Amino acid sequence: MLRVLAAISFCHVLNDMMQSLLPSIYPILKSSFHLNFTQIGFISLAYQITASLLQPVIGHYTDQKPMPYSLPIGMVFTLFGLLLLAVAPSFPVLLLAASLIGMGSAVFHPESSRVARMASGGKHGFAQSFFQVGGNTGSAIGPLLAVLIVLPYGQVGSAWFSLAALLGIVVLIRVSRWYKTRLSHLQSRPADQDEESSGLPRNKVIAAIAVLVALVFSKYFYLASLTSYYTFYLMTKFHVSVRSSQLHLFVFLAAVAAGTFMGGPIGDRVGRKAVIWCSILGVLPFTLVLPYANLFWTGVLSIIIGFIIASAFSAILVYAQELVPGRVGMISGLFFGLAFGMGGIGAAVLGKLADMTSIVFVYKVCAYLPAIGLLTSLLPSSQNLHHKVKATAH
Repeated sequence: MLRVLAAISFCHVLNDMMQSLLPSIYPILKSSFHLNFTQIGFISLAYQITASLLQPVIGHYTDQKPMPYSLPIGMVFTLFGLLLLAVAPSFPVLLLAASLIGMGSAVFHPESSRVARMASGGKHGFAQSFFQVGGNTGSAIGPLLAVLIVLPYGQVGSAWFSLAALLGIVVLIRVSRWYKTRLSHLQSRPADQDEESSGLPRNKVIAAIAVLVALVFSKYFYLASLTSYYTFYLMTKFHVSVRSSQLHLFVFLAAVAAGTFMGGPIGDRVGRKAVIWCSILGVLPFTLVLPYANLFWTGVLSIIIGFIIASAFSAILVYAQELVPGRVGMISGLFFGLAFGMGGIGAAVLGKLADMTSIVFVYKVCAYLPAIGLLTSLLPSSQNLHHKVKATAH
């Protein structure tokens, strides 16, 4: 089981490494195509909205009819998107390339999240964190590789990332074989009654999902300000080089990867609600200080913010899966889709705001977003939810 979990996490590294190429080369694209911040935001929007709209649809469909070999097929979309990105002659073609990469993510995330849960051995928080830390690690490596590979060669250098897509296709074919075998085994057994109901009234489940959606909005709208515009913020406020700004982005994304890994196992031990509390609301003091810090403390604060805020998503996702048992694909697709969608909308809105005001003003406004974490008080206790799920079996 651990080998499968490691394989799907490794593919998540490759998938998100290729995705992170887009924001990493924004300075290159901005210069080459003479783009403004609004157009940069629309590139993010094209990629992330494509992913967000398709993910819950694909997840819902595969809940009813699992498709093990959809995993390598999704990576093929990413491959085509990368190759098109490398040769795109115009802004509309850039948008098409970004959309193809988004389609690849839309197929990959719901089914790979299902595989992670199947290979969890009951440690669902750990499995989701292990799976997601692969994605965050890939996101952190992407900017570093962009500095080493894309920056010297320009836009065409992104074609080298297609080799990672080919490797991912090979590994995912093997994972799909295990998935198909495992699926046949599970379908031959009686349905697990623990997966029938959370034990909560429908209106409370809907209200809890709405709160989780608001928390995802807070997290990913704020993260959009860092992942899409952190390099521009550093270059504008502190006059650092593109290379230096990319290295700062790499350090921030590495902190996000570390925080992601910690969130799931801690949630397994102390409860997912406690992790959500600390992760969303706990980051507020640091986001409020960030816009007024010097370069050194900006780097330090970005590490703290990335580590703390990233721990929320594993806890949110597993909590939602416990709210709606038996709908792993749909819930995974919904929340991964929301993550991409909120990030994409955030990138577009914040890009427009930066054009109207300044990139520094964007960070002052976004600093208050983690206050939405107060809504966590409305969630049922995750320990009580866990007991109610188990109680339905008796």
